[in-house]
Amino acid sequence: MKNLTELKGTWNEQKGRLKQKFAMLTDSDVLLVEGKQDEMLGRLQTKLGKTKEEIFKLISEL
Repeated sequence: MKNLTELKGTWNEQKGRLKQKFAMLTDSDVLLVEGKQDEMLGRLQTKLGKTKEEIFKLISEL
């Protein structure tokens, strides 16, 4: 996963896989709203204890 534009293209599919892998994530944690991508990434970083780069790598491997 190189950037947020690529992430948006497949997000519905990816968020389902992400929630399956990490059951503690809620719908609001993975809500991708235009203009609030950084907020979503921040929530994922906090919940999963990973860096932004690790989050992108994790999502690309799903």
